[in-house]
Amino acid sequence: MARLILLNKPYDVLSQFTDAKSPTPRATLSDYIAVPGMYPAGRLDRDSEGLMLLTDDGRLQARIADPKFKLPKTYLIQVEGDPDDAALAPLRAGVLLKDGMTLPAEVERIDDPSLWPRDPPVRFRKSVPDGWISLTIREGRNRQVRRMTAAVGFPTLRLVRWRIGEWTIAGLAPGEMREVSV
Repeated sequence: MARLILLNKPYDVLSQFTDAKSPTPRATLSDYIAVPGMYPAGRLDRDSEGLMLLTDDGRLQARIADPKFKLPKTYLIQVEGDPDDAALAPLRAGVLLKDGMTLPAEVERIDDPSLWPRDPPVRFRKSVPDGWISLTIREGRNRQVRRMTAAVGFPTLRLVRWRIGEWTIAGLAPGEMREVSV
């Protein structure tokens, strides 16, 4: 039977188990997962936080990570600026990025979510407002969410992946993991 681990990946942690490229050690998944034989199903940038799924089953890993299965991924995003519904409309239609059009996203303005504090904190500027949106996509290009919000004039300040398909990090603090049945 396949094993599946949900991890709330903290900010500034690589979504891999080793870091051979850096002359100074950086935090990796091995600092949080001590279960042998587990592999990440997809990536999450070092400067992003939230849900990572790890499994010991190659077919499950492919089903989760491969864009052809279009598993929805929901992100809570703090953006620079205060977007209204009209400003978010282009995200719902698809945004033209350098590598082509994105698929239409589900997006809505949300109240500030009750999240853990980030270390280091997001920069605060009195003269520039910020707001939060929930964005769900069904593809996974490199830094796609950040590029999408920037393309519509609202650069990402903080990015937290909250959900992948049916799995969520609700109830998991940064660095905590939970094994679930599949």
